Amino acid sequence: MVRFHVASLPPQGFRSPNVHRTWRGRHSACHVLLRCLVLMATPTASRSDAPVKPKLIVFDLDYTLWPFWVDTHVDPPFTLAKDGKVYDSHRRHVTYYPQVPEVLQNLHSQGYQLGIASRTSCRQEANELIHLFKWDRFFHFREIFPGSKTTHFRKLQKSSGFEYEDMIFFDDEHRNVVEVEQLGVLCIFVEDGVTKSLVQNALEQFANKRKMSSKHKEF
Repeated sequence: MVRFHVASLPPQGFRSPNVHRTWRGRHSACHVLLRCLVLMATPTASRSDAPVKPKLIVFDLDYTLWPFWVDTHVDPPFTLAKDGKVYDSHRRHVTYYPQVPEVLQNLHSQGYQLGIASRTSCRQEANELIHLFKWDRFFHFREIFPGSKTTHFRKLQKSSGFEYEDMIFFDDEHRNVVEVEQLGVLCIFVEDGVTKSLVQNALEQFANKRKMSSKHKEF
């Protein structure tokens, strides 16, 4: 425990300049010491060097959250069986990439807002699977329709109010990554489905990118 003594005020009516200068010097030093102690006790997250977080994290669906094309490889209607698994009309097991539920849960619990940007034409079937997988509570925004992903993101920007530079996007197609990057979104190419490490690396990349951007603005 650090102990220090704050010099008391000089006696009332005592007019010696030397005494006043000595008291002011000690008083100033004590304030500096107090400020240092407060900064040392301040949690890292509340300091100015805390990592900047994205305001919206967006995911593609096919071959990003689940390993199939919803308009090609599975057939509705889908059913949630007693064993807790989802099956299509041919009794084929319909599932997602293994780490996806934990990724979504972790991001949700940390307060991130999540969205979907999918080009599939099977909007109803995609939403049905999201519901059966119990992911409805995770996604604040959904744009599911055919066409360029830039259109999806313009709609996401309008509905969320967030700037493109405050977003991260995960997608398995290079053309989508290239298009959306031009808007200013940080895009992450997904090779074998979304994983915890992929998302963590993306968050770190986002923070570093914004940190570098802030430094350039200062100069």
